[in-house]
Amino acid sequence: MKPSLFKKRTKEIGLPPGTLVHVGRRAMDKIKITVMDYSPKKFFEKEVKRIEDCFRFRDTSTVTWINIDGVHDADVVQKIGTHFRVHPLVLEDIMNTTQRPKLEDYGSYLYLVVRMTRPEKKNGEERFEQVSLIVAKNFVISFQEDVGDVFDPIRERIRRGKGRVRQMGSDYLAYTLLDAIVDGYFAELENLGEEIETLEEELMVKPVPATAQHIHRLKREMIFLRKSVWPLREVISSLERSECPLFKPATTVFLKDLYDHVVQVIDTVETYRDMLSGMLDVYLSSVSNRMNEVMKVLTIIATIFIPLTFIAGIYGMNFKFMPELDWRWGYFGALAIMAAVGLVMVGFFRRKKWL
Repeated sequence: MKPSLFKKRTKEIGLPPGTLVHVGRRAMDKIKITVMDYSPKKFFEKEVKRIEDCFRFRDTSTVTWINIDGVHDADVVQKIGTHFRVHPLVLEDIMNTTQRPKLEDYGSYLYLVVRMTRPEKKNGEERFEQVSLIVAKNFVISFQEDVGDVFDPIRERIRRGKGRVRQMGSDYLAYTLLDAIVDGYFAELENLGEEIETLEEELMVKPVPATAQHIHRLKREMIFLRKSVWPLREVISSLERSECPLFKPATTVFLKDLYDHVVQVIDTVETYRDMLSGMLDVYLSSVSNRMNEVMKVLTIIATIFIPLTFIAGIYGMNFKFMPELDWRWGYFGALAIMAAVGLVMVGFFRRKKWL
Protein backbone atom coordinates (compact mmCIF):
# COMPACT_ATOMS: atom_id res chain seq x y z
CA MET A 1 0.00 0.00 0.00
CA LYS A 2 1.42 3.37 -1.02
CA PRO A 3 1.68 6.18 1.53
CA SER A 4 -0.95 8.83 0.99
CA LEU A 5 -0.14 12.46 0.37
CA PHE A 6 -3.45 13.45 1.93
CA LYS A 7 -4.20 12.04 5.35
CA LYS A 8 -7.74 11.78 6.62
CA ARG A 9 -8.77 14.20 9.35
CA THR A 10 -12.44 13.21 9.59
CA LYS A 11 -12.16 12.52 13.33
CA GLU A 12 -11.44 16.19 14.05
CA ILE A 13 -14.45 17.66 12.26
CA GLY A 14 -16.81 19.44 14.66
CA LEU A 15 -14.66 18.95 17.78
CA PRO A 16 -13.67 21.93 19.95
CA PRO A 17 -10.01 23.09 19.92
CA GLY A 18 -7.80 21.14 22.30
CA THR A 19 -9.71 17.87 21.99
CA LEU A 20 -7.30 14.96 22.16
CA VAL A 21 -7.99 12.71 19.18
CA HIS A 22 -5.31 10.64 17.50
CA VAL A 23 -5.00 11.31 13.77
CA GLY A 24 -2.68 9.05 11.79
CA ARG A 25 -1.70 5.42 11.70
CA ARG A 26 -1.54 3.54 14.98
CA ALA A 27 1.90 1.94 14.81
CA MET A 28 1.89 0.20 18.19
CA ASP A 29 -0.60 -0.92 20.84
CA LYS A 30 1.35 -0.03 23.98
CA ILE A 31 3.25 3.19 24.60
CA LYS A 32 6.94 2.92 25.43
CA ILE A 33 8.41 5.53 27.81
CA THR A 34 12.15 5.93 28.44
CA VAL A 35 13.87 8.43 30.71
CA MET A 36 17.45 9.66 30.59
CA ASP A 37 18.50 12.03 33.36
CA TYR A 38 22.05 13.35 33.39
CA SER A 39 24.54 15.97 34.46
CA PRO A 40 28.32 16.18 33.91
CA LYS A 41 28.86 13.72 36.78
CA LYS A 42 25.59 11.78 37.06
CA PHE A 43 23.60 9.59 34.71
CA PHE A 44 20.32 7.72 35.08
CA GLU A 45 18.41 5.74 32.44
CA LYS A 46 15.26 3.68 32.79
CA GLU A 47 12.25 2.48 30.84
CA VAL A 48 9.23 3.27 33.01
CA LYS A 49 5.85 1.57 32.94
CA ARG A 50 3.72 4.53 34.05
CA ILE A 51 3.92 8.14 32.94
CA GLU A 52 3.61 9.21 36.58
CA ASP A 53 7.14 7.90 37.16
CA CYS A 54 8.45 10.79 35.01
CA PHE A 55 6.82 13.58 37.01
CA ARG A 56 9.59 13.83 39.58
CA PHE A 57 12.05 14.97 36.89
CA ARG A 58 10.20 18.21 36.11
CA ASP A 59 11.98 20.46 38.60
CA THR A 60 15.37 18.75 38.95
CA SER A 61 18.64 20.61 38.42
CA THR A 62 19.81 17.94 35.98
CA VAL A 63 18.82 17.61 32.32
CA THR A 64 16.07 15.06 31.61
CA TRP A 65 15.12 13.56 28.28
CA ILE A 66 11.75 11.80 28.27
CA ASN A 67 11.11 9.88 25.06
CA ILE A 68 7.62 8.52 24.33
CA ASP A 69 7.07 6.05 21.49
CA GLY A 70 3.40 6.07 20.51
CA VAL A 71 1.06 9.07 20.53
CA HIS A 72 -2.33 7.35 20.33
CA ASP A 73 -3.04 7.19 24.09
CA ALA A 74 -4.96 10.36 24.99
CA ASP A 75 -4.80 9.59 28.72
CA VAL A 76 -0.99 9.56 28.76
CA VAL A 77 -0.74 12.73 26.69
CA GLN A 78 -3.27 14.47 28.94
CA LYS A 79 -1.34 13.54 32.09
CA ILE A 80 1.86 14.93 30.59
CA GLY A 81 0.09 18.14 29.70
CA THR A 82 -1.37 18.54 33.17
CA HIS A 83 1.84 17.89 35.10
CA PHE A 84 4.29 19.67 32.80
CA ARG A 85 1.86 22.56 32.18
CA VAL A 86 1.62 22.08 28.42
CA HIS A 87 -1.05 24.00 26.50
CA PRO A 88 -4.05 21.91 25.30
CA LEU A 89 -3.45 23.00 21.70
CA VAL A 90 0.06 21.57 21.88
CA LEU A 91 -1.31 18.28 23.17
CA GLU A 92 -3.78 18.23 20.30
CA ASP A 93 -0.96 18.79 17.79
CA ILE A 94 1.11 16.00 19.36
CA MET A 95 -1.65 13.46 18.68
CA ASN A 96 -2.30 14.81 15.19
CA THR A 97 0.50 13.34 13.05
CA THR A 98 -0.36 15.44 9.98
CA GLN A 99 1.36 18.57 11.31
CA ARG A 100 3.65 20.72 9.21
CA PRO A 101 7.13 21.26 10.72
CA LYS A 102 6.85 24.33 12.93
CA LEU A 103 8.09 26.17 16.03
CA GLU A 104 5.87 27.67 18.73
CA ASP A 105 7.13 29.69 21.71
CA TYR A 106 5.03 29.39 24.88
CA GLY A 107 7.40 31.34 27.13
CA SER A 108 8.43 28.66 29.59
CA TYR A 109 8.89 26.07 26.86
CA LEU A 110 9.19 25.66 23.10
CA TYR A 111 7.16 23.28 20.99
CA LEU A 112 8.73 21.94 17.79
CA VAL A 113 7.33 19.62 15.16
CA VAL A 114 9.69 17.93 12.70
CA ARG A 115 9.54 14.90 10.44
CA MET A 116 12.07 12.10 10.81
CA THR A 117 13.12 9.43 8.32
CA ARG A 118 12.52 5.88 9.45
CA PRO A 119 15.77 3.95 9.94
CA GLU A 120 14.00 0.68 9.11
CA LYS A 121 11.14 0.71 6.61
CA LYS A 122 8.86 -2.13 5.59
CA ASN A 123 7.37 -2.38 2.13
CA GLY A 124 4.47 0.03 1.69
CA GLU A 125 5.29 2.08 4.80
CA GLU A 126 5.93 5.77 4.74
CA ARG A 127 9.53 6.86 4.97
CA PHE A 128 8.78 9.62 7.48
CA GLU A 129 7.13 10.00 10.85
CA GLN A 130 6.27 13.01 12.98
CA VAL A 131 8.43 13.88 15.98
CA SER A 132 7.20 16.44 18.51
CA LEU A 133 9.62 18.11 20.93
CA ILE A 134 8.81 20.06 24.08
CA VAL A 135 11.93 21.94 25.16
CA ALA A 136 11.96 23.50 28.63
CA LYS A 137 14.70 24.77 30.93
CA ASN A 138 15.73 21.40 32.37
CA PHE A 139 13.96 18.80 30.26
CA VAL A 140 13.10 17.73 26.74
CA ILE A 141 10.07 15.55 25.98
CA SER A 142 10.03 13.85 22.57
CA PHE A 143 7.00 12.12 21.07
CA GLN A 144 7.35 9.60 18.24
CA GLU A 145 4.80 7.56 16.34
CA ASP A 146 6.69 4.27 16.55
CA VAL A 147 9.69 2.55 18.12
CA GLY A 148 12.93 3.09 16.21
CA ASP A 149 14.62 6.39 15.46
CA VAL A 150 17.90 8.05 14.50
CA PHE A 151 18.76 9.05 18.08
CA ASP A 152 20.79 5.99 19.13
CA PRO A 153 24.18 7.74 18.63
CA ILE A 154 22.98 10.55 20.93
CA ARG A 155 21.91 8.06 23.59
CA GLU A 156 25.31 6.38 23.37
CA ARG A 157 27.13 9.71 23.76
CA ILE A 158 25.05 10.53 26.82
CA ARG A 159 25.74 7.13 28.37
CA ARG A 160 29.48 7.38 27.83
CA GLY A 161 29.73 11.07 28.64
CA LYS A 162 31.37 11.86 25.31
CA GLY A 163 31.11 15.16 23.54
CA ARG A 164 29.38 18.30 24.82
CA VAL A 165 25.92 16.90 25.45
CA ARG A 166 26.55 15.99 29.12
CA GLN A 167 28.21 19.35 29.74
CA MET A 168 25.41 21.50 28.34
CA GLY A 169 21.70 22.01 28.93
CA SER A 170 18.41 20.97 27.42
CA ASP A 171 18.80 23.44 24.56
CA TYR A 172 21.87 21.60 23.32
CA LEU A 173 20.05 18.27 23.67
CA ALA A 174 17.25 19.64 21.47
CA TYR A 175 19.86 20.78 18.94
CA THR A 176 21.47 17.32 18.84
CA LEU A 177 18.07 15.71 18.21
CA LEU A 178 17.39 18.09 15.33
CA ASP A 179 20.89 17.53 13.98
CA ALA A 180 20.38 13.75 14.02
CA ILE A 181 17.11 14.15 12.10
CA VAL A 182 18.82 16.30 9.45
CA ASP A 183 21.67 13.77 9.19
CA GLY A 184 18.97 11.17 8.54
CA TYR A 185 17.89 13.24 5.53
CA PHE A 186 21.43 13.04 4.14
CA ALA A 187 21.41 9.25 4.51
CA GLU A 188 18.01 9.09 2.80
CA LEU A 189 19.22 11.31 -0.04
CA GLU A 190 22.28 9.12 -0.50
CA ASN A 191 20.05 6.06 -0.96
CA LEU A 192 17.77 7.93 -3.33
CA GLY A 193 20.80 9.18 -5.28
CA GLU A 194 21.99 5.61 -5.82
CA GLU A 195 18.53 4.61 -7.02
CA ILE A 196 18.41 7.55 -9.41
CA GLU A 197 21.86 6.69 -10.80
CA THR A 198 20.85 3.07 -11.40
CA LEU A 199 17.59 4.20 -12.98
CA GLU A 200 19.43 6.60 -15.25
CA GLU A 201 21.62 3.80 -16.60
CA GLU A 202 18.55 1.64 -17.15
CA LEU A 203 16.85 4.50 -18.94
CA MET A 204 19.75 4.90 -21.37
CA VAL A 205 20.08 1.17 -22.13
CA LYS A 206 16.54 -0.19 -22.37
CA PRO A 207 13.59 1.63 -20.79
CA VAL A 208 10.57 -0.54 -20.00
CA PRO A 209 7.17 0.29 -18.43
CA ALA A 210 8.58 -0.62 -15.00
CA THR A 211 11.08 2.21 -15.46
CA ALA A 212 8.28 4.78 -15.57
CA GLN A 213 6.75 3.26 -12.42
CA HIS A 214 10.12 3.53 -10.66
CA ILE A 215 10.45 7.18 -11.71
CA HIS A 216 6.97 8.00 -10.41
CA ARG A 217 7.72 6.26 -7.08
CA LEU A 218 10.91 8.28 -6.63
CA LYS A 219 9.11 11.51 -7.56
CA ARG A 220 6.51 10.74 -4.92
CA GLU A 221 9.19 10.16 -2.29
CA MET A 222 10.87 13.43 -3.24
CA ILE A 223 7.55 15.19 -2.65
CA PHE A 224 7.36 13.72 0.87
CA LEU A 225 10.97 14.71 1.54
CA ARG A 226 10.41 18.22 0.24
CA LYS A 227 7.32 18.63 2.44
CA SER A 228 9.44 17.63 5.43
CA VAL A 229 12.54 19.72 4.73
CA TRP A 230 11.28 23.04 3.34
CA PRO A 231 9.35 24.07 6.49
CA LEU A 232 12.24 22.85 8.65
CA ARG A 233 14.40 25.62 7.22
CA GLU A 234 11.96 28.16 8.61
CA VAL A 235 11.95 26.37 11.98
CA ILE A 236 15.75 26.42 12.31
CA SER A 237 15.94 30.02 11.09
CA SER A 238 13.33 31.15 13.61
CA LEU A 239 15.08 29.23 16.37
CA GLU A 240 18.40 30.81 15.47
CA ARG A 241 16.96 34.36 15.47
CA SER A 242 14.72 33.81 18.47
CA GLU A 243 15.34 35.78 21.65
CA CYS A 244 13.98 32.94 23.76
CA PRO A 245 16.19 32.54 26.86
CA LEU A 246 15.91 28.76 26.65
CA PHE A 247 18.48 28.69 23.85
CA LYS A 248 21.80 30.07 25.01
CA PRO A 249 24.27 31.83 22.67
CA ALA A 250 26.63 28.86 22.89
CA THR A 251 23.96 26.67 21.29
CA THR A 252 22.86 29.27 18.75
CA VAL A 253 26.26 28.95 17.05
CA PHE A 254 25.49 25.29 16.33
CA LEU A 255 22.07 26.22 14.97
CA LYS A 256 23.77 28.25 12.22
CA ASP A 257 25.63 25.13 11.12
CA LEU A 258 22.39 23.12 11.29
CA TYR A 259 20.68 25.72 9.09
CA ASP A 260 23.44 25.32 6.48
CA HIS A 261 22.88 21.55 6.51
CA VAL A 262 19.15 22.00 5.95
CA VAL A 263 19.87 24.30 2.99
CA GLN A 264 22.19 21.64 1.53
CA VAL A 265 19.43 19.04 1.88
CA ILE A 266 16.95 21.36 0.15
CA ASP A 267 19.38 22.00 -2.73
CA THR A 268 19.92 18.26 -3.17
CA VAL A 269 16.17 17.60 -3.08
CA GLU A 270 15.55 20.21 -5.78
CA THR A 271 18.38 18.78 -7.90
CA TYR A 272 16.95 15.27 -7.65
CA ARG A 273 13.45 16.51 -8.47
CA ASP A 274 14.76 18.20 -11.62
CA MET A 275 16.70 15.06 -12.57
CA LEU A 276 13.61 12.87 -12.14
CA SER A 277 11.49 15.26 -14.19
CA GLY A 278 14.13 15.18 -16.93
CA MET A 279 14.32 11.39 -16.75
CA LEU A 280 10.57 11.13 -17.17
CA ASP A 281 10.81 13.35 -20.26
CA VAL A 282 13.63 11.17 -21.60
CA TYR A 283 11.55 8.04 -20.99
CA LEU A 284 8.55 9.47 -22.81
CA SER A 285 10.77 10.63 -25.67
CA SER A 286 12.38 7.20 -25.87
CA VAL A 287 9.00 5.47 -26.00
CA SER A 288 7.85 7.95 -28.64
CA ASN A 289 11.00 7.40 -30.71
CA ARG A 290 10.57 3.64 -30.54
CA MET A 291 7.00 4.03 -31.69
CA ASN A 292 8.14 6.31 -34.51
CA GLU A 293 10.71 3.72 -35.61
CA VAL A 294 8.03 1.04 -35.71
CA MET A 295 5.69 3.30 -37.66
CA LYS A 296 8.53 4.20 -40.01
CA VAL A 297 9.24 0.55 -40.85
CA LEU A 298 5.56 -0.22 -41.33
CA THR A 299 5.11 2.85 -43.53
CA ILE A 300 8.07 1.91 -45.72
CA ILE A 301 6.78 -1.65 -46.11
CA ALA A 302 3.32 -0.36 -46.99
CA THR A 303 4.79 2.16 -49.45
CA ILE A 304 6.83 -0.51 -51.23
CA PHE A 305 3.83 -2.76 -51.60
CA ILE A 306 1.51 -0.03 -52.95
CA PRO A 307 2.87 -0.16 -56.56
CA LEU A 308 3.23 -3.92 -56.35
CA THR A 309 -0.39 -4.19 -55.30
CA PHE A 310 -1.30 -1.86 -58.18
CA ILE A 311 0.44 -4.08 -60.73
CA ALA A 312 -1.03 -7.24 -59.24
CA GLY A 313 -4.45 -5.58 -59.23
CA ILE A 314 -4.27 -4.77 -62.92
CA TYR A 315 -3.46 -8.35 -63.89
CA GLY A 316 -6.06 -9.64 -61.50
CA MET A 317 -8.87 -8.06 -63.55
CA ASN A 318 -10.95 -10.54 -65.55
CA PHE A 319 -11.09 -8.69 -68.87
CA LYS A 320 -11.19 -10.95 -71.95
CA PHE A 321 -8.98 -8.82 -74.14
CA MET A 322 -5.72 -8.21 -72.30
CA PRO A 323 -2.75 -8.74 -74.63
CA GLU A 324 -0.35 -9.74 -71.88
CA LEU A 325 -2.53 -12.69 -70.86
CA ASP A 326 -1.50 -14.57 -73.97
CA TRP A 327 2.21 -13.92 -73.61
CA ARG A 328 4.27 -16.96 -72.87
CA TRP A 329 6.50 -15.14 -70.35
CA GLY A 330 3.86 -12.63 -69.12
CA TYR A 331 3.61 -14.07 -65.59
CA PHE A 332 7.35 -14.07 -65.05
CA GLY A 333 7.64 -10.63 -66.63
CA ALA A 334 5.08 -9.18 -64.20
CA LEU A 335 6.97 -10.69 -61.28
CA ALA A 336 10.22 -9.23 -62.61
CA ILE A 337 8.67 -5.79 -62.98
CA MET A 338 7.30 -5.91 -59.43
CA ALA A 339 10.71 -7.02 -58.08
CA ALA A 340 12.45 -4.25 -59.99
CA VAL A 341 10.00 -1.63 -58.70
CA GLY A 342 10.51 -2.85 -55.14
CA LEU A 343 14.32 -2.74 -55.44
CA VAL A 344 14.25 0.72 -56.99
CA MET A 345 12.09 2.02 -54.14
CA VAL A 346 14.35 0.45 -51.48
CA GLY A 347 17.38 2.02 -53.18
CA PHE A 348 15.62 5.39 -53.27
CA PHE A 349 14.76 5.15 -49.54
CA ARG A 350 18.38 4.30 -48.71
CA ARG A 351 19.64 7.23 -50.74
CA LYS A 352 17.31 9.53 -48.79
CA LYS A 353 18.54 7.87 -45.57
CA TRP A 354 15.04 6.84 -44.63
CA LEU A 355 16.30 3.31 -44.03
